Amino acid sequence: MVGTMALLPPFIRSSRTPREPSRRAGPLPADDEVLLDAPDDRLGPALVAAARGEYEPAAHLLAATRTDADWENRDRYARRLAGFARSRGEWYEDWRRATPYDPDALLIGAQLVLDHAWQSPARAELLRQASPLITAAAHGDDRDPVPWRIALDHARGANAGHKYFEQLWEAAVRRAPHHYGCHVAALRYLAASWHGSHHACFDFADLAAQDAPAGFLVQALPARAAFSYLTDGCGPEVPIERLDAAADRAIALSAGFPAADPWPAEVRNKLMYVLVRLERWADAEEQLRLIGPYATSFPWSRFSDDPLGRFLEVRDEVRRNTAARHPRSEHGGRAHSGDH
Repeated sequence: MVGTMALLPPFIRSSRTPREPSRRAGPLPADDEVLLDAPDDRLGPALVAAARGEYEPAAHLLAATRTDADWENRDRYARRLAGFARSRGEWYEDWRRATPYDPDALLIGAQLVLDHAWQSPARAELLRQASPLITAAAHGDDRDPVPWRIALDHARGANAGHKYFEQLWEAAVRRAPHHYGCHVAALRYLAASWHGSHHACFDFADLAAQDAPAGFLVQALPARAAFSYLTDGCGPEVPIERLDAAADRAIALSAGFPAADPWPAEVRNKLMYVLVRLERWADAEEQLRLIGPYATSFPWSRFSDDPLGRFLEVRDEVRRNTAARHPRSEHGGRAHSGDH
């Protein structure tokens, strides 16, 4: 087990969480009512303003997340704003020129350069060039874990060694012990470093989830490990009981959020995929009702250039199987990776 995992509590508790009743939603929305990556009520106005070339609403939004130590929203807003700046960047360039040392502008810049590097054939060189920008963002506000999540993603892309990654990890969790984005970055690093070592990834995810308070997004980390296993196609089999336990924990987390809410939408979309692969059709349909109109690019962009279309196809598959009353038995064998 790698040192990264050793930074989590050195004990194991039961990974199965009691099932809670979900907050049931109404009928499923029509296909043309389903939205892809819809912003919430705070991010939406900032994106609209950015489309007009105005950066102030985005600056105010990110500043508020620092004031409130709202690190999960800060992470997701930074990703979305950087994504928008990739295609329409004039508003961000104006912001950077106006306040070049603003921690929020620095954060967007670090995410932006990392995204550009990942998508470029010259990734290694661009990642080297990105390091000073990520360092500047990390110095912008010493409380902020999000630049350290960016640094963890950068380290994975640069094939950094375990010792260096552990140093970044320590800095990240010192700022926010249960930050979901940093944990996902660490999980992805483990998967990339030990390709096929899904049991190590599950060990890391289970310990992190068990250590996190109820309602924290890290409770969905084992389901993220299950998703990685089910889409990887390599490594030894993971027992179906462990996959079911990961799904059960994420179901309990999902049940604590309101139905048809963009905040947990990505967690629910990923969970629905896992439940479909496990042939837990009734549970998958319940997640569909909780998702409501909020489809997300992840995980569906992994399987199609049309993630919304793929989501709708899987939604139809769930409804057909539920209508046919054909659930998998609770202990009906194993789910094999690579069979999708």
